[in-house]
Amino acid sequence: MERKRIVVKIGSSSLTNAKGEIDSQKFMDHIEAIAKLKQQGHDVLLVSSGAVAAGFRKLGYSSRPVTIKGKQAAAAVGQSLLIGRYTEAFSEYDMVAAQILLTRHDFSEKKRYKNAHATFSELLERSILPIINENDTVSVAELTFGDNDMLSALVSGLVHADQLIILTDVNGLYDANPLKNPDAKRIDHIEEITDEMLGFASGAGSKVGTGGMQSKLVAAKYAMNAGVKVFIGNGAGEDKLMTILDGHGDGTYFESKCCTILPMNKQWLTLTEVSGKLFIDEGAVKALTTGGKSLLPAGIYALEGHFDKGDVVEVYDRHVLIGRGETLYSSETIEKAMGKRTDELDEPIEVVIHRNNWIQA
Repeated sequence: MERKRIVVKIGSSSLTNAKGEIDSQKFMDHIEAIAKLKQQGHDVLLVSSGAVAAGFRKLGYSSRPVTIKGKQAAAAVGQSLLIGRYTEAFSEYDMVAAQILLTRHDFSEKKRYKNAHATFSELLERSILPIINENDTVSVAELTFGDNDMLSALVSGLVHADQLIILTDVNGLYDANPLKNPDAKRIDHIEEITDEMLGFASGAGSKVGTGGMQSKLVAAKYAMNAGVKVFIGNGAGEDKLMTILDGHGDGTYFESKCCTILPMNKQWLTLTEVSGKLFIDEGAVKALTTGGKSLLPAGIYALEGHFDKGDVVEVYDRHVLIGRGETLYSSETIEKAMGKRTDELDEPIEVVIHRNNWIQA
């Protein structure tokens, strides 16, 4: 089998017992399977939940805390327990693990996004196993990923993974709730995630985790748009991940037939917050959406918001969003230049958004 880059996501329910403690049998099952992938020559990144679930007992909580301060305190205790167990276990296979804690800012800010990519690249080149989790201890509600499903999808896009494997306690996506409907059928292969699928996948996950099947589908949709194949399901034994790679896993496979891997700078464009809006005429719309051209000031007839050079703005055809891009000029400069040809400007502006820094909606 050719060498592949694989992101494995392990949820709390797949790592801990009902009491919220790390389950040794589940834990070692994952260790053995990941070690097998590495032994076969694959690049592996592990996105592991379980910090809060592993730590809340140490704080005296009888169940998973619901307050932000409780979760963050539990994560502070649990993360050290978790990474310690991983480091010790992987060392038995002569594998070196590296802990990486991420927040939303690491994906939404261009410089931090590039730095994260460089760090992952260096670790993988040196055959180190990155173990990734959200930095729950310092994250606030507005900056969280919601759950590690989306974090794993973002990481898989960032490192241009071949495969994202989301391990959970449910063996894939069904056309109805299998716990309530005995006639529910599993969907083995999916090429497009629809709103209907998101609807029948709604519902809570386990008591120790935060993500249900719906969050996994949202994450899978992002990964697919980034050109990454996805598997959602479960398995047991040291060969479970190899079996999944071979196409025989106990779960659902997701693979888009139309998408290619987005360059890193365009992936960042989909994640960062927008600072303003540009409204463009029919000719500029055609040039951007079908002509593969850059956006010139002559095609802009209005703007909203205050933004600086390097900020990301949305671009509209009247009231319809057609995409977003990184602007090469501030709102003040564009306002003076919009609607004018380059030769009509005192200070020429050739390109407002370059095609390489543009992504269509």
